Amino acid sequence: MIRNFDQTDRRMLKFPAVHPCEAISPETLLNSLINLSQNICNYQSKLFSTQRKNARQTIRQIGLLLLFFEETRDLRLALTDSVVLCFSELHHAFQKVQFLLEDCTREGAKLWILIKCQVVSTQFRALIRAIATALDVLPLGLIDVGVEVKELVELAGKQARNAKVEVDPEDERALQQVFSVLDHFEKGIEPDSSFMKRVLDHLEIRNWNDCNKEIKFLEEQIDFQYSDCDEREAPFLSSLLGLMNYCRGVIFETWNHRSNKSDARHSIEALTCINAEDFRCPISLELMTDPVTVSTGQTYDRSSIQRWLKAGNMTCPKTGERMTSPELVPNTTLRKLIQQFCTDLGVCASSSGGQSRDIARTISPGSPAAAEEMKFLSRFLARRLVFGSSTILPLINLLSSSLEHHAQEIAISALLKLSKHTSGKKEIVESGGLKPILAVLQRGLSLEAKQMAAAIIFYLASVKAYRKLIGETPEVVPTLVELIKDGTTCGKKNGVVAIFGLLLHSGNHQRVISSGTIPLLMDIFSSSDNDELIADSLAVLAAIAESVDGTLAILQTSALSTIPRILRSSASRASREYSVTVLLSLCKNGGSEAISVLAKDHSLMSSLYLLLTDGSSYGSSKARGLIKLLHKFHETSSSGRIASVVPRERPVHVW
Repeated sequence: MIRNFDQTDRRMLKFPAVHPCEAISPETLLNSLINLSQNICNYQSKLFSTQRKNARQTIRQIGLLLLFFEETRDLRLALTDSVVLCFSELHHAFQKVQFLLEDCTREGAKLWILIKCQVVSTQFRALIRAIATALDVLPLGLIDVGVEVKELVELAGKQARNAKVEVDPEDERALQQVFSVLDHFEKGIEPDSSFMKRVLDHLEIRNWNDCNKEIKFLEEQIDFQYSDCDEREAPFLSSLLGLMNYCRGVIFETWNHRSNKSDARHSIEALTCINAEDFRCPISLELMTDPVTVSTGQTYDRSSIQRWLKAGNMTCPKTGERMTSPELVPNTTLRKLIQQFCTDLGVCASSSGGQSRDIARTISPGSPAAAEEMKFLSRFLARRLVFGSSTILPLINLLSSSLEHHAQEIAISALLKLSKHTSGKKEIVESGGLKPILAVLQRGLSLEAKQMAAAIIFYLASVKAYRKLIGETPEVVPTLVELIKDGTTCGKKNGVVAIFGLLLHSGNHQRVISSGTIPLLMDIFSSSDNDELIADSLAVLAAIAESVDGTLAILQTSALSTIPRILRSSASRASREYSVTVLLSLCKNGGSEAISVLAKDHSLMSSLYLLLTDGSSYGSSKARGLIKLLHKFHETSSSGRIASVVPRERPVHVW
């Protein structure tokens, strides 16, 4: 009756169910229904990392019907054509239910089912409704089973009709966290690993092995995309694959292969033969992805030594010897060792085509987020090789004692890497590192060191207690403002995001406003063509505009003409959404005077309506709120009344 589909025969969330043939005997159909129902009820004991409620209620309803089918079989009742027809529809629906439950519990598919939670919920809803429809037309009165059994069938039908099938709020929350993490990576920002750890806990991905199963599954899905000549989801799958590789290497550092002890033994033997010191570039201290050897015999990462040579330096950075030639010779042996080392530690190594790839491109097909995830993983491995909590204090001491800018840059760079991790933040602050880092921000020996110090401030400010502590240091905000004013594009961005982090503590708002931040942000809008810098600056302005004082300070500038211009012309969705957020706050806190200025801009409304359809849920809600305010202003103005200002809301920013 039912074809047994192997996982390799069927694609995820595809249900090749077949209707029973018209010539099927009622006895065969009934026995097949019982077998199907039993198989479905067996899923009661299996793990559903998502869709728990939907799966439970579906299994429960079919369990009630199983009792009905078994009694019908045991009594050897004759079934009319109308009953057989209803049983056939139930059989078709039950096949799909079994396929759906199989997908929801498939090994390695936990993350993918979470990503598809809306689609999966829709499938559950459709199948439960199909069961309810079949039970509604089932001529139960023609089937001579006991009263109690009939009541169970009626109960199952009632439950199916009234079932609330929706995405579980916990699943939705975990899904948004995944999207937030991917968004961070795509922007080149390494998220706090604790966010992803919460998602992994929700999905019950507990260890290296569990994470590895997710990776194998995602690799399989990417292969399916190509074999089916349907690559629409391939980039997104690559982003998820990169994320799982990152989690496997960063969150689950311990390789717990219990099923293949020989592989684990060989891996350990390989690691003991490797000199880990040779894996890091002497210039950047990063894990080398493209090692090359110079004429002095020293090896560096290609990008680092090329920057060194481009700056006019012809001496070897490590030995100080003069290089006789600028030629760079690829160190293929070391490159292979690095790739093998990363594979053993959890970085997915590509086996297609036998071509050598650098660590940042080990995923095929690629995506911006996937590339960034692998870059951050490689940097984590480098930090793991070089730095530990025992080295933090010497690094901090080096910041204040070094009289050479290169040594200071190396120390601040190492602390920057550590500050991106939860334990690193704590160790830096508890080791007394905050004051020396702030000193580098103010009086660093190079602009590069100051920029990295500002980046550390941003990461430390992600901890509530630290952003208050940092903000209370009088010189911090003015120094960040100076960096925004005089720094490079990178320096400006680091200064802007550091201020954004400090603004998460309300007590820092007035310090930011009084330090002249707002005019500098307005200068960025008029002078910079860097989309990321503009978007970050708008995010800071949106945070400032949340308060009445912030709004009043912003209204002293040309914001009411500049921000709408960005909204109309920017290709960045983030910039447009933050622009609307700023304008909405200005209208709510600035009253009818601000609204009246915007109401005269006839092109503004079209930009707002465009954001309604093209924006995220956050951006759409802000655009909708501003449209309502403008409509209300026009209505009240035409009737001769003054538009009132609605109560101010406080938006929650997901960075």
